[in-house]
Amino acid sequence: MTPGATPLAPRVLSVIPPMTQLNTPYPSTAYLTGFLRSRGVAAAQEDLALALVLELLSRPGLEALADEVAALPPPRQTRQTAHFAAEAARYLETIDPVIGFLQGRDPTLAHRIATRRFLPEGARFEALAAYPAAEDEDPLGWAFGALGLQDRARHLATLYLNDLADVIRDAVDPRFEFVRYAESLAASQASYDPLAEALAAPPNRLDRTLQRLAADALARHRPTLLLLSVPFPGALYAALRIAQAAKAQDPSLVIALGGGYVNTELRELDEPRLFDLVDVVVLDAGERPLLALLEHLQGRRSRQRLVRSFWRDDAGQVRYANWAEPDLALAEVGTPTWDGLPLDRYLSLLDMLNPMNRLWSDGRWNKLTVAHGCYWKKCSFCDTSLDYIARYDAASASLLADRMAAIVAETGQRGFHFVDEAAPPKVLKALAAELQRRALAVTWWGNVRFEKSFTPALCEALADSGCVAISGGLEVASDRLLALMKKGVDVAQVARVTKGFADAGILVHAYLMYGFPTQTLHDSVDALEYVRQLFAAGCLHSGFFHRFACTVHSPVGRDPAAYGVRLQPLPPGSFARNDVAFVDPTGTDHDAIGPVLKKALYNYMHGIGLDEDVRAWFPFRVPRPRVPRQFVARALQSRDTRDAAAA
Repeated sequence: MTPGATPLAPRVLSVIPPMTQLNTPYPSTAYLTGFLRSRGVAAAQEDLALALVLELLSRPGLEALADEVAALPPPRQTRQTAHFAAEAARYLETIDPVIGFLQGRDPTLAHRIATRRFLPEGARFEALAAYPAAEDEDPLGWAFGALGLQDRARHLATLYLNDLADVIRDAVDPRFEFVRYAESLAASQASYDPLAEALAAPPNRLDRTLQRLAADALARHRPTLLLLSVPFPGALYAALRIAQAAKAQDPSLVIALGGGYVNTELRELDEPRLFDLVDVVVLDAGERPLLALLEHLQGRRSRQRLVRSFWRDDAGQVRYANWAEPDLALAEVGTPTWDGLPLDRYLSLLDMLNPMNRLWSDGRWNKLTVAHGCYWKKCSFCDTSLDYIARYDAASASLLADRMAAIVAETGQRGFHFVDEAAPPKVLKALAAELQRRALAVTWWGNVRFEKSFTPALCEALADSGCVAISGGLEVASDRLLALMKKGVDVAQVARVTKGFADAGILVHAYLMYGFPTQTLHDSVDALEYVRQLFAAGCLHSGFFHRFACTVHSPVGRDPAAYGVRLQPLPPGSFARNDVAFVDPTGTDHDAIGPVLKKALYNYMHGIGLDEDVRAWFPFRVPRPRVPRQFVARALQSRDTRDAAAA
């Protein structure tokens, strides 16, 4: 990276590496490409995650897979590879039509798929037997109401692709998954050694395919700067394989690595070997660091004046530069662009029969940010010390509406997913009014805090502007633990707010948590009782329980004593650093509790067990809930009383 080594007119290529969502582009490259073009920089983008999957899931790709399965020695044969070998002819016959159907090019195929006679069915289809149905009934006929023909076929086609992913994993690369590809090599991995060994190993067919796709993209665009966006640990390995191919093709090409994974896990990076493949590692919002990097490549600033950037000096030491310059306001970063991405080739999947999960995987959404950072930024489980939470900057409703109109004009698609940590109610209220004033017909959904600002009237206004779904954190449904979390809400308030959304016809999804510091078994029983009542009262339509993970950047990780826990020492290393284990003196067996909570929640989403004692879900003795059985009903009654008085 010598000043003046690249042309004065830089060409930038931003790449989405495998693996990320298959139904819509991950938004980072659209954001950066739009920003760079607004500054007069020649910028392009490629989604190599989608390109790789479409190569693997094609007739030639499956022919190559069949050859590899046939060559497997008997000890490596699995149930899934044996099934694929036996049904290879049917897979070769059906794969291209199924991909066309999932891309929306052949909706009539749904009729054949739904018969259950068209697709070969491997082990993934056995999940259908878990759905309650009489012997002669369709097991999908009851899922969240009767699934329509297209939905039913999409779900069956998704199970078919998941069967193929299992075969690829068993026969080609044991690390392969559609989203978490080689995740264990990167997630909270203190040592770079596993990645280095994997990258030094002879490339398998997936690696070779990805390297060829990368080489083709570089030949098309001839960039002088390559940006690799790594949002998740499961995208790092493939990103570095792309970097290998790029350096082999053009050693002078400058490569920058950034994204959500980098921002959270590589903040204390001191691993020089990473810089054999990349030239700079950028933290946090990329706009200002990119401007500084471009000036450096044009010989207008030194490496020491880069912004939030790691680099390796001539002595082989990792250095960090953070020249003091203000970040750009959200109003200054330009409108995202999806120009150059194959929007007609994404796969509309239906993986989980959960109404909120399907929004993630079914259909293509234009991703947009209402505000940078979080206006609350107090939750003790969150990375409140990092830029993506700590620096709050909202766009105006007028500017957001302008950007939405421009994106609709460019893409021809009117669906928006607001990707904020918690979209601010004040801005959403103004945006709803602006969308209504312009008569801009859009569909949108996003994440919020269930705070009292979301009145029934505001919920109605959001619905009228196009809002179809809202997700928010109920976390551990316990007032004691919500206060410890500094969540700023209580269960009664969540009940009233979520009912307002639900009454407005907006789907409501709750993020739920277990395993938070000092959470007892009794707390978990109480939380499940709250959740039962919320579903029974029609406040929630969907939810998901996840296990609390302590990160070094959260208030719990920074001050564990305040939360009654003791952190375990982090393993020594110079690479990733994020999740940290802790000792909770309560000694609660959360491993035993988690599956129970998830099973009960799954049934509640389908209207099952809503009148039963929550203790019936546990296979072991648990205490009686301390929550009054009419708690939520009374909270909603108090809302109705206040609303009537106000009227």
